[in-house]
Amino acid sequence: MIHLTEQYRQFGISEAVYEFGKEILASLQERFIQIDQVAEYNQLKVIRAMQTANVSEACLLGTTGYGYNDLGRDTLEKVYASVFQTEDALVRPQITCGTHALALALMSNLRPGDELLSPVGKPYDTLEEVIGIRSSKGSLKEYGISYRQVDLLPDGGFDYEGIRAALRDKTKLVTIQRSKGYQTRPTLSVQQIGELIAFVKGIRPEIICMVDNCYGEFVETMEPSQVGADMVVGSLIKNPGGGLAPIGGYIAGRKDCVENAAYRLTSPGLGKEVGASLGVLPSLYQGLFLAPTVTASALKGAIFAANIYEKIGFPVVPDATQSRHDIIQAVTFGSPEGVIAFCEGIQAAASVDSFVTPEPWDMPGYDSQVIMAAGAFVSGSSIELSADGPIAPPYAVYFQGGLTFPHAKLGILMTLQRLLDKGVVTSDFKRRS
Repeated sequence: MIHLTEQYRQFGISEAVYEFGKEILASLQERFIQIDQVAEYNQLKVIRAMQTANVSEACLLGTTGYGYNDLGRDTLEKVYASVFQTEDALVRPQITCGTHALALALMSNLRPGDELLSPVGKPYDTLEEVIGIRSSKGSLKEYGISYRQVDLLPDGGFDYEGIRAALRDKTKLVTIQRSKGYQTRPTLSVQQIGELIAFVKGIRPEIICMVDNCYGEFVETMEPSQVGADMVVGSLIKNPGGGLAPIGGYIAGRKDCVENAAYRLTSPGLGKEVGASLGVLPSLYQGLFLAPTVTASALKGAIFAANIYEKIGFPVVPDATQSRHDIIQAVTFGSPEGVIAFCEGIQAAASVDSFVTPEPWDMPGYDSQVIMAAGAFVSGSSIELSADGPIAPPYAVYFQGGLTFPHAKLGILMTLQRLLDKGVVTSDFKRRS
C-alpha cells in the first residue's frame, strides 16, 4: 500500500494540510482532463513540425566559432516557424532572456522618430528601462523613440477609443503583453489579442503588432501569431524550453521583422548566418518536444493553487474557475509576511537549494525590492517551480511552473503549511484578518 501521507509528513506537511489539498484536488479532475487534451493537441503539433522540418540526428550536433552552415540551428528555427505558423523564426542561445528577446525585437524594428504604443497599459518592470520609462543607458528613449500607453479599462477590457486616439502617424509598433507581469489584471487570451490586433490593423494596417508571449506558449491550441501578430517573442527558459533549455530566446514572425532582429543580434551584413549553437541543441530540441506536457503540469499547479487560496479567502487572479491563458497564478496577501511565507514554502519544496531561505532584495531592473523562490536545475527558469513578487502594495505573489504536477502540488502544500505555521492562515484554513 502506498502511504502518501507519510511521504508528505517527511516534508513537514501536516495531515490536515494534506487532507485539505486532497479535497480541493478531487474537484479538479474534469479540468485536468481538458488540460491534457490541449497538451495532446500541442504535442502532436510539435512532433509534426519536427517531422516536416526533417529533424535528424545530425541536427543535434553543435557548431563552434562563427557557426556557419549550422544545420541544427537552422532546422530548429524552421521548427519554431512551423509551430507558430510564421514566415521565419530566430531561436538562439545568444538571446540571454525574455527581456533581451523583447528588447531585440523592439530595437531592431524601430528607428529614431518612431513611436511605440502599448494598448494594454504598463509593461513588465524590466521593460521600463528598455523603453526609457525609467532612465537607463541605451534605452529606446535615448535613441529618439517615443512611447505612449493606453491603460486597460477597470474591468480589464481594451479602451478602444483611447487606442484609436493614441494611434498617430509616427506610431510604428504596438506591443501587447499577454501575461500580467507584476499586476493583478487578467491575462489576455489569444482570441482577445486577435481582436485587438484586428482593431489596430483596421485603422493602420502597416503597424507592426508584437506580442510578448512569455508564459503563454502551449497553454491554448493557438498562438498569437495565428491571429495576426507580426511577431511573437519569448524565453526558452519558460514554457517552450520544457525545463531543459539552459538559455535562449525566440522571435517568430514576419520574415522582414525577424531578419531585422537577426541583424541587430549579430551584425549588419551577417544576420542569421552566424551564431554557433555550441552544445545546447539537444536540450533545445528535446525541451520543445516536452514543452506541451510540461506546460500542462504547470497549468494544473496554477489551478490547484487558485482553488486552495480562493477557498481560504485570498484574492486570486485568475480565479478558481476562470479559463487559463498563461501559467501564472497571482495571489494577493495584502502584507509582506504572506508573500515572504509563500516564497519560503516554494523554496523548501525545491530539489535544488531547498535549504536556502529566500529574502527580498534590490534586483536589477525593478523599482522595489523583489523576493524570488526558485530552486531550479536551470538558474532562473520559471517553467520550473518558482514564485516571486515585489515587496510593495498590494503584496501579491506570482506563482508559476512545475515540471511535473506532483512537484507543483508539493510546492503549494508547502506554502500553505508555511502560512499556517506563521499564523497568516488560521488552523481551520481561513484568512486571518
